[in-house]
Amino acid sequence: MGGWSARHRWTAVGSWLLFVVLALVIGSMAGRVDLTDREEVPGEFGQAVAILDDAGLNDEPAGEMVLVQAAGGSLQATDPVFRAVVGEVVAAVEGTGQVASVQSPYDVGAISEDGRSVLVRFDMRGDPQTAPDRVEPVVEAVSGVQDKHKDLKVEQFGAASSEKVFNDAFGSDFQRAEYSALPVALGILLIAFGALVAALLPVLLAMTAFLATTGLVAVVSHAVHMSDTANSVMLLVGLAVGVDYCLFYLRREREEREAGHDAQTALRIAAATSGRAVLVSGVTVIVAMAGMLFTGIGDFKAMGLATMMVVAVAMFGSVTVLPALLSLLGERVEKGRIPFLRRRGKGTGGESRVWRAILGAVLRRPVVAAAVAGGALVALAVPAVGLNTANLTLSQELGDGLPVVRAYEDINKAFPGGPDPAQVVVKASDITSPEVRQAIDAFSRAAVAEGASPGPVETELHEKEGVAVLKVPLTGGTDEEKAEASLKVLRDEVRPGTLGGVAGLTAPIGGSTAASMDFTDKIGDAVPPVFAFVVAFAFLLMLLSFRSMTIAVTSIVLNLLSVGAAYGILTIVFQHGWGAGLVGAEGVGAIVAWLPLFLFVILFGLSMDYHVFVVSRIREARMRGLTTQGAIRHGITTTAGVVTSAAVIMVAVFAIFGTLSMQSMKQMGVGLAAAVLIDATVIRGVLLPAVMSLLGERNWYLPKWLGWLPDMTHDEAAVAPAPVRQATAPAPVEHSGVGR
Repeated sequence: MGGWSARHRWTAVGSWLLFVVLALVIGSMAGRVDLTDREEVPGEFGQAVAILDDAGLNDEPAGEMVLVQAAGGSLQATDPVFRAVVGEVVAAVEGTGQVASVQSPYDVGAISEDGRSVLVRFDMRGDPQTAPDRVEPVVEAVSGVQDKHKDLKVEQFGAASSEKVFNDAFGSDFQRAEYSALPVALGILLIAFGALVAALLPVLLAMTAFLATTGLVAVVSHAVHMSDTANSVMLLVGLAVGVDYCLFYLRREREEREAGHDAQTALRIAAATSGRAVLVSGVTVIVAMAGMLFTGIGDFKAMGLATMMVVAVAMFGSVTVLPALLSLLGERVEKGRIPFLRRRGKGTGGESRVWRAILGAVLRRPVVAAAVAGGALVALAVPAVGLNTANLTLSQELGDGLPVVRAYEDINKAFPGGPDPAQVVVKASDITSPEVRQAIDAFSRAAVAEGASPGPVETELHEKEGVAVLKVPLTGGTDEEKAEASLKVLRDEVRPGTLGGVAGLTAPIGGSTAASMDFTDKIGDAVPPVFAFVVAFAFLLMLLSFRSMTIAVTSIVLNLLSVGAAYGILTIVFQHGWGAGLVGAEGVGAIVAWLPLFLFVILFGLSMDYHVFVVSRIREARMRGLTTQGAIRHGITTTAGVVTSAAVIMVAVFAIFGTLSMQSMKQMGVGLAAAVLIDATVIRGVLLPAVMSLLGERNWYLPKWLGWLPDMTHDEAAVAPAPVRQATAPAPVEHSGVGR
C-alpha cells in the first residue's frame, strides 16, 4: 500500500480528498439519527418510556415548579404577605407567554407540612424537547421576584430548567475541550518535529479522518442510533490515534532518510515496519472498542461503533495517503523550521539520549527495576479494590453553587421526594376496570405503609390509551442510596402484592432514580463479558502478530497493570478526596458508574497502540541479528521519543478534561491522563524492558502445538540496511551468535 501510494501519489491524495468530501456530503444528506430515551437506559426505565412513547404520552409538556419558602421567623404560607408573593410568581411566569396550566398551591394543596413552603407548578408550552432552549425567560422572571423579596426563597426547578443547566455545562465543557485539543496537539508536534509542515501533517490527517467518519456515522446511524457524546468521544479517539499513527510513520521515514537511504527506500522501510505496526495496533484498538457493543446500553453502542469507524479510517489514511504526501513533499516536509529547536534525532539514529540513560540503568539491574516499577503500580492499583461506583447526583455532578441545584435540594427538604418521584406506568387492556383501579389504589396505600414513599401518590389516568401513570415520591429524596432502597421496596415488595395480582397488567417503574439504578445494574452485568472479550481477542491478536506466547501474555498483564493503576488513582482522588483540590474537585465518595468500563476499553486500546509499536521495533531488531538484550535497547531507545511525543499529546488533551466543571468529566480526564502517562513512562520505559530482559530468549517462545497458527509477521530481516557512511566509522553492533 505504501509503495503504490508513493508511486501514484496524486491519485492517492486525490482519492483520499474525494473520499472525505463524498462521506461528508452523503452524511449530511442522510442526516444523523440520535438515540431515544428508551434506547439510552435499558431495564424497567426503558420499558416505562416505551409504553409512554407507544401511547403518545411522552409528548406531554415539560413540568416546572417554583418553591416559595419562608426561611425563618413566624411567616406562614397562609399569611397575606406570603400569598402576595405567590401571586407575583404566578403573574411573572404567565407574563413570559411560555407557560401553561399554572397551578396555585392554594388550589391544589401544595403546601408543606410545616406550613412555610409552597410549590407553584406549571408546564412549558410547545415541544418538550425544545423546552430547555425556551425556559430562560421564565427563569429570569422567577429571579426577578426573588430579587424583590430577599426575606423569602423563590427558586425554580423542573425538567426544562435542570436540563438547560446540564446541557450548558456538558456542551460548554466538551466544546472547550474540543477547541483546546487541536492547538495543544499542534504545539506539542511543533516541539517534537521542529518544523511546521511536519507538525501539520498528523493533525490534518487526524481531522480529515474525523470529518470523513462523521459523514459515515450519519449513514450508519439509521441502523445504530448515535449521540452527541459518541461524536465527542469519536473526535478525541480519532485525534489520538490519527496523530499517533502519522507520528509513528513520519518519524520512521525521517529516521531512515537520516540514516542515508534515498527517499523511496525510506518510504518503503517505513511502510514495511511502522506501516505494519499501524495496521496491527489499529485492529487491536478496534477490537478493544468493540467491547462497548456488548454492554446493551445505547450510548456505549454508539460510542463503540463511532470510535471503531474513526480508528479504521485513520488507520487506512495513515498507510495510504500519508506515504503519498511524504513522497510529494520530499525535503519540503522540513519547511517552516522553528528557531532554537534542533532537529530531533539528528545523528543519533533516532535514539533518545534521555531514555538511553534510563534504559541503561534498567538493563543493568532488571530485577530491581521490575520489582520497583511493578511494586509501585500494584500499590497504586490496591485502592481500586474498594472502588465504589454510582450515578452522581445533581449536586455531586455540578456542585451546590448553581441555583437549580440549590432549588432541587430545598424542594426535596420541604417536599421529600417531590421534585424527583418514581413513575409507575400501568398498562392494561381495560385501565378503568374495577380490578385494575383497586390494584392501583392498593399500590398507592402500600407504598406509603411500607415506608417506600412519604406520599401523596398522584395518579393520572389516560383511559383512551389504556395507561395510568402513578407519581410516587421516594423516601430518601436526594440521598441516592436511600432513594434506591425505596425503589427496590416498590418493585420487590409493594408491586407483587398489588398490581402483580392482576392478569395481563404490566407496571414497570421508571423515573430518574430508576434510570440511575437500571443503568448501574446494566453496567455491572456488562463488565465480565466486555473484559473477557477485549482481553481474549487482544491476546489472540498479539499471538498472531508476533507469534510468541510470551509476548501475548506479557502484553495483557502490563496493560492490566496500567488500567489497575488508573483505577487506583481515581479511587484515591475522587472517592477518598486525597489531592482532589489539585484538580479543582471534591471527593464525592464514588466514581461515576459508566467510567470504569469506559476507561478499560479506551485505555486497553490506546495502551496496545504503544505496545505494538515498541515490541514491533524490538522484534525487528532481533530478527536482523541483534541479541534480545541489544534488540530491547535498540527498540526502546528508537521508539521512546515517538511514544513520549504521542503520549504527551494525549496526556495534555485528556488533562483538559480534568479542568472542566462537571465531576464526571474531571474523573474521565484525570483517569485517562494518568493512565497514558504511566503507560508511556513506567510501563514502556521501565517495566517492559526489565521484564523482556529477564525473559531473554523466552520472549520469542511459541509452543510447538501452536505451530499451525497463520504467520502474520513480516520479514523484518528483508529491510534494507542503512548505507555505510564513509565519513565516520560504523558504530559497533551487538550481534547474536547466529551466523557468525
